[in-house]
Amino acid sequence: MTTQRTRLPAEARRAAVLQAACAIFCRGTYRSTTTAEIARQAGVTEPVLYRHFRSKRDLYLACLEESWRETRELWEQALADTADPAEWLGAMGSAYLYDRRRNLAHLWLQSLTESVDDAEIRRFVRKQLHEVHGYVSEVLRRSQDAGGTLAERDPAIEAWVFISLGLLGTVGRRLGGAVGEDFVKIMAARSEWLSGRAAEA
Repeated sequence: MTTQRTRLPAEARRAAVLQAACAIFCRGTYRSTTTAEIARQAGVTEPVLYRHFRSKRDLYLACLEESWRETRELWEQALADTADPAEWLGAMGSAYLYDRRRNLAHLWLQSLTESVDDAEIRRFVRKQLHEVHGYVSEVLRRSQDAGGTLAERDPAIEAWVFISLGLLGTVGRRLGGAVGEDFVKIMAARSEWLSGRAAEA
């Protein structure tokens, strides 16, 4: 008796392709990843993949969009779970650090090193970077309004520092823990700088 494979609905096939692509792009590189490899991982054919994404670039940009959506969702939950506004940024950083996906910064790094000759990807990442910066800046402003962050701190500047530390942590992980325990100390120092509160022993 032959068992027929169940055909996934179009939306589920697209989601499977996107999930596979994000994992493979982050595990490898943009240039070395092929749509054939992604299709195999997703359990679809390449023609099916191209029905949902016109090119590898379009699929990469969709991965960037999905990774930012996941990160934003992760941060929203971290903020909802953290009562003290002085700890909001730290909670966001920890949530990202310990999430198994952590794809956004990996994809950004790839876009810098491997897609530098692709103007469309550069424009997309630049726009997305400013979206993330705007989100973090707004969290810092809310923290200031609630007394968690010192009024003299500039939310726009501190948001760039937060993003930079996220990239530093990603570089450290990709290099096998190059930053080491210093990363925890850096985050503690930043928290003290923003809130004016000494870290608890």
